Amino acid sequence: MKKKKAIVLCSGGLDSVVAAFYVSKILKYDKIIVLFFDYGQKSVIKERKSAKKCSEEVNGKFMEIKLPELGMISCSLINKEGNIKKLKRENLKNTEKESAKWYVPCRNSVFLIYSLALAESIYMKEREIYDIFLGLKCEGKESYPDSTREFIREMNKLSRISCLKEFRIRSPLIKKDKEDIILLGKKLGVDFKNTFSCYVGGKKHCGECLACMLRKEGFYWAGIKDPTAYAV
Repeated sequence: MKKKKAIVLCSGGLDSVVAAFYVSKILKYDKIIVLFFDYGQKSVIKERKSAKKCSEEVNGKFMEIKLPELGMISCSLINKEGNIKKLKRENLKNTEKESAKWYVPCRNSVFLIYSLALAESIYMKEREIYDIFLGLKCEGKESYPDSTREFIREMNKLSRISCLKEFRIRSPLIKKDKEDIILLGKKLGVDFKNTFSCYVGGKKHCGECLACMLRKEGFYWAGIKDPTAYAV
């Protein structure tokens, strides 16, 4: 039986780690590259540690691509210093304005172009075809333009016309909410303490940024005790 091979984009966050476990344990991919991007994000050290841990847990190969220029041109608070709003639960009713502060222009597009380049390079050297996975989730009406099902469809069209072979881009969690992903992760044996989702980039999850608040809400609605160590 022909082995299935995957490149999984992994930030070390909850969604991308669950996606990697899903690829390994449910989809039964035999050979996995866990691909991490350093684009000057403030949480890069903690994210890298979590992505490496994920790679070990799915018996994958960890790879890192550095994109310092993306961080330089980004205006996102993920990369830049600025006033970070300390959110409360009631602030999550409408996150459109807050989400905009954290948007890194074309980040997923850039990541996928590099992933396609990696897949094509492997094919040229080894004649092996890798599928590409990322852990995008259902973001509702406030979703970023590069986090939608339409975006994935169009990137697959680009893969078909721009590469030597068709490398499929898949986002298996894109219809799921955060609590659904947490429940799936629990079923797959994900240790959530080994994931890092905070935008601020301290030694612990800050507990107040948008990513932390959405993480807290996910555990709340999933009915699962949140094992995360928060600063607040």
